[in-house]
Amino acid sequence: KLVLGYTVEGFKEKDNGVEVLLKDNPSLQADMVVLAIGVTPDTVLAKEAGLELGIKESIVVNDRMETSVPDIYAAGDAVQVKHYVTGNDALISLAGPANKQGRIIADNICGGDSRYLGSQGSSVIKVFDMTAATTGINETNAQKSGLEVDTVILSPMSHAGYYPGGKVMTMKVIFEKESYRLLGAQIIGYEGVDKRIDVLATAIHAGLNATQLKDLDLAYAPPYSSAKDPVNMAGFMIDNIAKGTLKQWHLEDMDKISKDKDVVLLDVRTVGEFSRGHIDGFKNIPVDELRERISEIEKGKPVYLICQSGLRSYIASRILEGNGLSLIHISEPTRPEPIS
Repeated sequence: KLVLGYTVEGFKEKDNGVEVLLKDNPSLQADMVVLAIGVTPDTVLAKEAGLELGIKESIVVNDRMETSVPDIYAAGDAVQVKHYVTGNDALISLAGPANKQGRIIADNICGGDSRYLGSQGSSVIKVFDMTAATTGINETNAQKSGLEVDTVILSPMSHAGYYPGGKVMTMKVIFEKESYRLLGAQIIGYEGVDKRIDVLATAIHAGLNATQLKDLDLAYAPPYSSAKDPVNMAGFMIDNIAKGTLKQWHLEDMDKISKDKDVVLLDVRTVGEFSRGHIDGFKNIPVDELRERISEIEKGKPVYLICQSGLRSYIASRILEGNGLSLIHISEPTRPEPIS
């Protein structure tokens, strides 16, 4: 349940739980409260010293970490930096960048000429038994920066499916249209999330484009990965888009697509999956029956495919094109495939 647009004023311990006090509204009862409110720089000293301030009154510095006042340097959560991907001013409060900035300051105080290249925002967090990680910029911020972007979403296993203990992670990779410049990624899962986000962070820093992810030579053994690592898989998917092997459509386009009478909407999941829930307007032909039932699909119209993770839609698109149909579009995943 989302309770939006309210102001939390405080908390009280009550009956082995927590009472959440809301401004001008009845309080909420909870067993646990998790505060995720972000940070604001404490820069009172810098303000009093007359230093130039930027976003949220953070301290403006140059790439040598020098402030607007000679011989005064600043680093860490208090400073405004350049985002490595966009080049825009940003406030990124993370320990890794802070420590690098401290080293740069020490170099420069001692007569060196070290420069800070910007913050990429690579981070990871453990929430109970799950791990979430991010690097670069997300789709929303990429669009706000005026970039034309596309994304792929995939749900690979943390390691080879036949080796015990593998778990599904969900990855989203953001890249620039036309140039295929790699912009960012987010991953959520249980095992191997940190490994993959670090590979993607390195790829962004090195200036690789998104299709080059398929070429990375990454360590493989069944307990640790699959022969086609999740990062490679993202690269394969983006390469398919770049080469025109497939066209991808996104769920936010559903309203516009569903109003078009001259399209074919096809759900290629099993009958059982379809019966448990589906999008109105989609015809159900399971991918395993598609060759035998291909005559049911009207030729000459664009076909929009959907499944669950994107895999069966991809297979269906190859079957349809192999049988002379064109204008095939496959959907991004709706949720991870179940582990068999």
